[in-house]
Amino acid sequence: MDALSPNWGNPQGIPPFAYTCGHCDNTVSSERGWCTVDGRHVVRICPHCNRPSFFEDQTRPIPGVAYGRRVPNVPVNIALLYEEARRSTAGGNHTAAVLLCRKILMHIAVDHGAKPGQSFVEYVEHLANNGFVPPNGKGWVDQIRKKSNEANHEIVVMESIDSKDLLTFIEMILTFLYDFPSRIQPNP
Repeated sequence: MDALSPNWGNPQGIPPFAYTCGHCDNTVSSERGWCTVDGRHVVRICPHCNRPSFFEDQTRPIPGVAYGRRVPNVPVNIALLYEEARRSTAGGNHTAAVLLCRKILMHIAVDHGAKPGQSFVEYVEHLANNGFVPPNGKGWVDQIRKKSNEANHEIVVMESIDSKDLLTFIEMILTFLYDFPSRIQPNP
């Protein structure tokens, strides 16, 4: 346990239960925590990150599990936005996740040579016209534009499928543009 991990005093032994920790994304089985007398409400301490998750009737943990996976080698500001979008899905905030996907594309475009202050359509065109979107990927970029316009300008609430579809595409773009290129070793 490192200096930043919280100390939860005297947790009791509780029946083990496997879950994915919403703090560290690890699949764990915790046997430490506290529960109510009737066993319906349980706080489990993650054995990996030492942070608590709350369960009611052994259902999904709070905090929930963020959708998608972390993508390594992404610039800090883009990674922060991506993780914010992922955490938004964990809390059921799908409209926020959709809007964040749009913002992520804008940041990616600027990081790849687009001028700041352009319209979203110009950012999309920059990504597509300069080979930063995979073949047949422009339709997905356009889907982000449509969904985020709908979320921002109409009286609608985005659903889980909307945010998860868009985050899947964003994860793929981040992997394609940042993670894969970082794995190539330059020739001596």
